[in-house]
Amino acid sequence: MLVLIGATPEGRKELVGFQVGVRESAQSWRELLVDVKRRGLSVAPMLAVGDGALGFWKALDEVLPGTRHQRCWQHKTANVLNKVPKSVQSAMKADLREISGASTRAQAEVAMDVFVEKYGVKYARASECLTKDKDALLAFYDMPAEHWDHLRTTNPIESVFATVRHRTVRTKGALSPTTAKLMVFKLVMAAAKTWRRLTGENQLPKVVAGVIFRDGTEVTASPDHRAA
Repeated sequence: MLVLIGATPEGRKELVGFQVGVRESAQSWRELLVDVKRRGLSVAPMLAVGDGALGFWKALDEVLPGTRHQRCWQHKTANVLNKVPKSVQSAMKADLREISGASTRAQAEVAMDVFVEKYGVKYARASECLTKDKDALLAFYDMPAEHWDHLRTTNPIESVFATVRHRTVRTKGALSPTTAKLMVFKLVMAAAKTWRRLTGENQLPKVVAGVIFRDGTEVTASPDHRAA
């Protein structure tokens, strides 16, 4: 099940795309993104948040080439920790939080360098897993600080699918594709009623208008006082 969630100018999250796909192939994502454009998405999103599904990012670049990538920190953390022994995971998870929770991009980059210095030799695969997506992991710093909690993870979708998995596991017998799709759609719509609004919705018009943010703060042009 491929799902897209967006936000209205008032900060309300809404389901904007839903489709049964072939695993997470680029073609399936491409069909969904094209359908969203056909239904009225005339301005490409500034930022898309997702996990490591290569099919999604490939399709996004083809259909909405102006949209920046933000990798989900929750998925990335799980991917990194899967490459080290359990005895190391607790400390490493805390170090990853130091990166994603840094106040500025510069601080996050320093924390990432410290991570590589600390783990890079003994756990090279974990270090590479993190650093290869550095730019996409830190893209949220160019958005309003009020939005960071919403942009760092795909939690709204993940929490919905936790409910879906719970329900489908309890369902006896095989479901037809149509029945399964209808059940998942209804579960998603029911869960949508509990989605919390975006904080800082007053910043959304600025984002849409192309206002530049650096480390979460709006960049204002300094007046030029030089003599003509």
